[in-house]
Amino acid sequence: MDELLKVLRKNALETPENIAKMLDISSEEVKKNIKEYEEQGIIKGYQAIINEDELNLDCVRAVIEIKITPEREGGFNKIAERISKFQQVDSLFLMSGGYDLLAFVSGDNLKEVATFVSAKLATIEGVISTGTHFMLKAYKDQGILMTSKDKHERLKVTP
Repeated sequence: MDELLKVLRKNALETPENIAKMLDISSEEVKKNIKEYEEQGIIKGYQAIINEDELNLDCVRAVIEIKITPEREGGFNKIAERISKFQQVDSLFLMSGGYDLLAFVSGDNLKEVATFVSAKLATIEGVISTGTHFMLKAYKDQGILMTSKDKHERLKVTP
């Protein structure tokens, strides 16, 4: 991954001028490269990482392991594309190991997520089984600590 993408991944709000100084290139080149990445579909979007615990939201998030039977022509892709279209699905990944797909889903309450799994996800032809794990608390999300009040808190050293 090039250095520009690494900077944007860490802080997408960084100004082109600051990025240019960091990378020792012109801000025009930074803007041009960002535009090209967006047009090529390399940069798919920008989003804020929100500490939902601080907002006292009642949103429920779950991680769902999904075991599927691959289709003859499409392998895992057709079922994965179908699952990814549900509004409850925030992220979906093909995995190695004991299950095939890993879905991150959200809903307003436990019942809504459970109903999604039992009525929509588990009933898809090719889905063999699911395992649902409800997320209770976020300590770190996408590289950002959720629990630390001080960004520069140092770890304690013990003898």
